[in-house]
Amino acid sequence: MNYLENFPPTAEIQRIDADHHLHPFTDHGALNARGSRVITRADGVYVWDSEGNRIIDGMAGLWCVNVGYGRREIADAVHRQLLQLPYYNTFFQTTHPAAAELSRILAEVTPDGLDRVFFTNSGSEANDTVLRMVRRFWELEGKPERSVVVGRRNGYHGSTMAGASLGGMAAMHAQGGLPIPGIVHIGQPHWYREGGDMEREAFGLKMAAELEEAVLSVGADKVGAFIGEPIQGAGGVVIPPDSYWPEIQRICRKYDLLLIVDEVICGFGRTGRWFGSDTFDIKPDLMPIAKGMSSGYVPIGGVMVGGRVAGRLIADGGEFFHGFTYSGHPAACAAAIENLRILREEKIIERAAADTAPYFKQRWSELADHKLVGEARMTGLIGALELVRDKATRQPFDDVGTVGTKCRDACFRNNVVMRAVGDTMVVSPPLIISRDEIDELVSLARRSLDDTLAEIS
Repeated sequence: MNYLENFPPTAEIQRIDADHHLHPFTDHGALNARGSRVITRADGVYVWDSEGNRIIDGMAGLWCVNVGYGRREIADAVHRQLLQLPYYNTFFQTTHPAAAELSRILAEVTPDGLDRVFFTNSGSEANDTVLRMVRRFWELEGKPERSVVVGRRNGYHGSTMAGASLGGMAAMHAQGGLPIPGIVHIGQPHWYREGGDMEREAFGLKMAAELEEAVLSVGADKVGAFIGEPIQGAGGVVIPPDSYWPEIQRICRKYDLLLIVDEVICGFGRTGRWFGSDTFDIKPDLMPIAKGMSSGYVPIGGVMVGGRVAGRLIADGGEFFHGFTYSGHPAACAAAIENLRILREEKIIERAAADTAPYFKQRWSELADHKLVGEARMTGLIGALELVRDKATRQPFDDVGTVGTKCRDACFRNNVVMRAVGDTMVVSPPLIISRDEIDELVSLARRSLDDTLAEIS
C-alpha cells in the first residue's frame, strides 16, 4: 500500500498508532481513548486531517515551519542532495559541500561574532552540546570548578537529560531524577503572572537581580554560564520587560559568565528580526539553534559559537570528544540552505515585521476584551492569551491547566491549532501568514474562547 496516497481509514490508522506508537509529551491512556488526530497533508499555513478538515496551523508545526508548508524548492534541494551524496559523516577530518556552505550562511545571518557552528540534529542536542562546551571551555581556562550553569524556572531547553536539566520545567524535573548536578535555577520575568503591582521595568530588574544572587550564593568561582531564551516559548510566551536583558548582560560581564541565548524557538524570524538576540540587543557567547533553521522540513540544529569559546577550543583544546552520527547531515544541510535562501531572497522576515506582525498584534490585542482573557501579548509572530478567572485581579483558575485544555480542545473542534501551556493559549504561525489568514485565525480563536466560556459556565 502507498501510505502517502492510499492510506487506511482514520480508525485503522488510530488503531495502529495506539498499538505501536509512543508519542512525545503524551498521556497515552487518554490519547488512545480518544484517538490521535491524523494529519495527511499541508500547504501554506494549513494542514488537512484524514477526514478532510482544513485546519489553520497557528503553531507552525511546533514553532518551526517559518516559510510555510509546501515549498517544493526545499523538497527538490533535498532530492538533489540525496541523489548526489545521501549521507556522509563529518568526523575524521571530513566535510562535504553542504555542511561547509551552510556554516558560511549561518555565520552571515546570525549576530556578529558568532562565526562558527557545531551541527546537531535538534534543539535538545544543541543544548546538550552547549553544556559540554561550557564545561570544556572552563577546563581549558584552568578553572574546571566553574561548571555550574544558571537557568530559569519555566524555561525550556529540550527534553534530553542535559536539556531538561538546563530548563526549569517542574513536571519534567519530577521524572527521572532531574536536574542533573551543577544546574541551578532562578525566577522567570513573567510580569503578568508574577509582577503583582510592580511596574514592568522595575520587575524586570528585580528578576534579573536573581542571577547575581544565585552567583553569590553558589560562588562566583563556581558558576560558568547563564542560559535563557529571548522569549520563553514553551513556558507560555513570556516576553520580558525591556529592562531585563540589559541587566542580565551586565551581571554576566561583571562575573565573567558565558551567556547562552537559546534561539531554538525565537530564531530565524519569529520575533520580527532574524533572531531574538537582534530584537533584544543580546550578545551571546553561545547560541543554540534549530526549528526555523530548516523550517522543520528535515531535522537539523546547531550551536553558534562565539570567538572566545571557539578560539579556546581550536587553539588549546585538542580533541573535543563530542558529536553525532548525523552532525551536518547532507540532506538536512541542503534543506536548511534552501530554507535560508527563501527567507533572505523573498525577504519574508522583513515583510512580516513591516506588515503582518503589526497587524496580527493589533488583531490579537482585540481578544483582550474577552471575559476569559486577562492579557493578550505578542512580539513579532509569537503571542499568548492569559486565561483567568477574574480579569480585574488577575486571579487564576483553581485547577491550573483545566481551562487551557478545554480551550485547546475547542480549538481542535474549530479547526485552528493553538497550544495550551497551563491556562495560557499560545500561537506562533508560519511567517508567511497573510492578513486574511490572520483574520481567520483570530476569529476562530474568539469562537474557541466563547465555546470554552460556555462550557465552564
